[in-house]
Amino acid sequence: MGIVRGLLERRQRLNQSSGSDAPRWLVELFGGGIPTHSGVVVNENNAMTFPAVFAAVRVLAESVASLPLITYQRIEPRGKTRVVGHPLYSLLHDAPNPEMTAMQFRETQMAHLLLWGNSYAQIITAGGRPVELWPLRPDRMKPKRIKGTNRLAYDYEIKDGGTEEFDQTEILHIRGLAFDGLIGYSPIHLAKQAIGLGMAAEQFGAEWFGNGAHPSGVLEHPNHLTDEAHRRLKDSWNGQHRGPGNANSTAILEEGMKWTAIGIPPGDSQFLETRKFQLQEIARIYRIPPHMLGDLSQATFSNIEQQSLDFVTNSLMPWLQRIEQQIELQLLLPSERKTIFVEHLVNGLLRGDAAARAAFYDAGFDRGWLSPNDIREMENLNPRTDSEGDTYYVPLNMVPAEDAGKVQQGKGSGSEPAPGDDPNQGDPKDPQAGDQQNSLRSARAQQEDRTAEHRRRLARAHLPMFRDAVQRIVGREVADIERLMRKHLTT
Repeated sequence: MGIVRGLLERRQRLNQSSGSDAPRWLVELFGGGIPTHSGVVVNENNAMTFPAVFAAVRVLAESVASLPLITYQRIEPRGKTRVVGHPLYSLLHDAPNPEMTAMQFRETQMAHLLLWGNSYAQIITAGGRPVELWPLRPDRMKPKRIKGTNRLAYDYEIKDGGTEEFDQTEILHIRGLAFDGLIGYSPIHLAKQAIGLGMAAEQFGAEWFGNGAHPSGVLEHPNHLTDEAHRRLKDSWNGQHRGPGNANSTAILEEGMKWTAIGIPPGDSQFLETRKFQLQEIARIYRIPPHMLGDLSQATFSNIEQQSLDFVTNSLMPWLQRIEQQIELQLLLPSERKTIFVEHLVNGLLRGDAAARAAFYDAGFDRGWLSPNDIREMENLNPRTDSEGDTYYVPLNMVPAEDAGKVQQGKGSGSEPAPGDDPNQGDPKDPQAGDQQNSLRSARAQQEDRTAEHRRRLARAHLPMFRDAVQRIVGREVADIERLMRKHLTT
């Protein structure tokens, strides 16, 4: 009895903690987790059996993992270019290890972050460069700070029951929300009451329908029953009337017995409202629009697109920033951090509908910061092969901002120049006026050049149309002449 009592006390201590201080096999043996007021024990593993939690983790993990993670190099004075030849590019974009694709690895990484609040991966290096990344289970990892230093170490529980210690340079550790900056908080632990209530409501519904969708009750017998008769009567009743296969079966009561229903019907306990609210609670915990978890009660045609954009900016971006910055801190050489960086491509998620994209492209094309090939690339189309695919166009009535005041000053207020004033020549005694006139002539010359180029571009664009029109006109004339010749020459 002392051994059993000791094991039960040990299980109670495991339930009162998150299980990180106990061996994992012992936690799993006694169903260790976090007790809740609903009576359901919640931990990071069984929380995934609650559909709302599973959907939230899946939405965020798959969304982050499906985004391309690109390694860039900064270009002076501004800009960036992909560095496909960098060792980190293929590690993040293609495959982090021989057994996993980039999406599988980052999906696992995000699932660990969303459940445990921490993600760990072993870094395998060669020649000082990371060449492989292997995910490690967060429930087996215990970070610690080395006494007397500012360095970290990680104790990892291996399958045979022992532990293996890793240096901080060997572990890629991405943290969620954390007050000490060392270990991220588990969202499951913080939201245990909400998750436990949802799981309890789901369990209640399963048992309700498993009982034939009837409330529980008692059988009243007018006489006293022995223990054996009580047991046989209970087993007989449950065998004939419990379970969905026995729903709506006819009960026959003998010897003056009477059935009395007890319990609260689901309608009176607002069962469906409770389940719906707990789904919204999980959406609130993970900051996900409810429609992405299947709740369309607040979604309309006018706001669902905005909710999807809000999901990118407010739900995904904080996670993407955490991942990118930690990768740059631990997987790049200190000498590379000023010029090399990693970034997730989210442009595809922010594109909007066809009308919004068309307005965006029109504005960029008209203002000269988007070329035809830029637009085609963002629409996942092949570039144009002619010389104008990479040309940037601007309106003809626009001049550089620094020349706007000079052109306006040259135009004056609309009055005629004073007698003897030559608008094309400045005052030789005023060098500043001469510079202004030269700048004015330069602006005018640039505008004339743009006008001439526009005319040439229009001519090139419309030349095939004019050529086709002329050919059709000449063809009709030739046909008419031939018809008249055949008509008159025969007589």
